[in-house]
Amino acid sequence: MHTPPPAEHAGALRHKLPRIRMPLVIAGVTTITGLILLCWPPLELPTAQGRAAGLAIIAIGLWATSQLPEHLTALLFFLLAMLVGVAPSSVIFSGFSSSAFWMVFAGLVIALGAKSSGLSERLAHSIALKLNGSYLSLISGVMLVGVLLGFLMPSSMGRVVLLVPVILALAESFGFAAGSNGRIGVLLAATFGSFVPTFAILPANVPNMILVGTSETLFGIAPLYGEYLLLHFPVLGLLKSVVIVGLIVWRFPDRPKPYTGRTDSSSPLSRIEWKMAGILLLALTFWLTDFVHHISPAWIALSAAMLLLLPRIGLISAQQFSNDINYSPLFFIAGVLGMGALISHSGLGARAATQLATILPLEPGNNLLNYTSLAFISLVTGIATTQPGVPAVLTPLADQIALASGLPIKTVLMTQVLGFSTTLLLFQAPPLVIAMRLSGENTRPAIVLALLLALVTIVLLLPLDYLWWRLLGWL
Repeated sequence: MHTPPPAEHAGALRHKLPRIRMPLVIAGVTTITGLILLCWPPLELPTAQGRAAGLAIIAIGLWATSQLPEHLTALLFFLLAMLVGVAPSSVIFSGFSSSAFWMVFAGLVIALGAKSSGLSERLAHSIALKLNGSYLSLISGVMLVGVLLGFLMPSSMGRVVLLVPVILALAESFGFAAGSNGRIGVLLAATFGSFVPTFAILPANVPNMILVGTSETLFGIAPLYGEYLLLHFPVLGLLKSVVIVGLIVWRFPDRPKPYTGRTDSSSPLSRIEWKMAGILLLALTFWLTDFVHHISPAWIALSAAMLLLLPRIGLISAQQFSNDINYSPLFFIAGVLGMGALISHSGLGARAATQLATILPLEPGNNLLNYTSLAFISLVTGIATTQPGVPAVLTPLADQIALASGLPIKTVLMTQVLGFSTTLLLFQAPPLVIAMRLSGENTRPAIVLALLLALVTIVLLLPLDYLWWRLLGWL
């Protein structure tokens, strides 16, 4: 007769068994699934689309679980894509020629210049004097700074590059070490605040402007600034900001040390600080006036970086440029953008959106059903194409969707904002990726916050937004 082992032996046995790490399991499943699609594309899809789906599943699984360093996942994506010949090299490596890639490079240089000159520390001390108090007031104040910048600067990339070095110095002044909840919380408040609620401000983010441009080109419809703000900002801007603050304070709790830094931030600037401030002010002026000169924010940032690197004129030596800049974020962002380009080039994103538009229920007169279906279409399309791809893919379908749903075409167009303002996976939103890479922090906290925020948005904010749209007469 078998005698069961004593309880202490069973406990020891359990301790000896290897613990199952869920991120590792997810990474393994997605990698195997992706390899199967890569080698044996399903017959229902063209070969290029099947292989593109396989590559995307592998890359997204590894990036989401952080089982490989992000730059290694990007290099793996490049290698596999070229080995199977899924697309031309000009598509696979298109991220290296994109403005976002050069925005990241310029941001790394500008952040180093701001830190080495002492200007970021000075600005951080000025902010710290006003936010010296509880952790909640600190996170709320940083969030407010990010949102207000959305009204002033039309480039989310520019806002991120400007804020990150200042915010890192601010975190240090309150005693938050690298990797601590407090440092991560302050960083997330700044980056999410300057990017997520600003989808409700018309010129603040790229997808907004693509939506306006394609709507005007295809249908002659151009939303007004105030009209767009009134429709989207109360829920997707203001309430979402409150939710972000609450999630950060709950998920990344910490206690700031009383601010003990210098209390006189009005002392005269040094020559180096003046030089750095002048270059930043010049860049900011061009960012604010891009509606006049139409120069991409990336090239403005690159110009500022060049000034900082010039011998005798600049502030960053050749040795600093070689030793103090981490270049791995550049490969990561190039991989993310290359994957987005591959999905678009293969037609996988457009196919997914078109299939969704035909499958999801749309019924004239049933506004709640139509609102839910259109929000879902936009949300899922953002996963397949990244956020800037949503209006490019869905706007040409707007007249067909309007006919099927019985909604005005302008209402159909505005429902895209419900989806592309909700980030499920970090690779959808390059500014968030850039911010985390500039900070040197792991991207996992941003992934966690994005998923939690998406859950609250779907369960709470989108239903509230439906009521707001009804109140305004859009539904």
